[in-house]
Amino acid sequence: QVQLVESGGGLVQAGGSLRLSCAASGSIFTINAMGWYRQAPGKKRELVATITSGGSAIYADSVMGRFTISRDDADSTVYLQMNSLKPEDTAVYYCNARAVMSAYDYWGRGTPVTVSS
Repeated sequence: QVQLVESGGGLVQAGGSLRLSCAASGSIFTINAMGWYRQAPGKKRELVATITSGGSAIYADSVMGRFTISRDDADSTVYLQMNSLKPEDTAVYYCNARAVMSAYDYWGRGTPVTVSS
């Protein structure tokens, strides 16, 4: 089992920045990719960014150039630096970790991000 705990969400004005953190614990040796998803009210959960253990990152088109994902394997933590935030970035952000062998997805409980205009 893997446990994920997010932090860093909050309220910010448009154009501002936030940094989300996700600390993983438990059977972290089973994890390959980690990432962030978000779900806005009334919408489906969507991919924001993922990063593999090798450091390869994928971003949603809507955040490309504004968000940066990184990971610190020594601390088993993944980060999401969010710059130039827009009101449409408002959502609950969820940390995700995918197991290497089973492709099972672990999820955190989410951290809310609200961007005011």
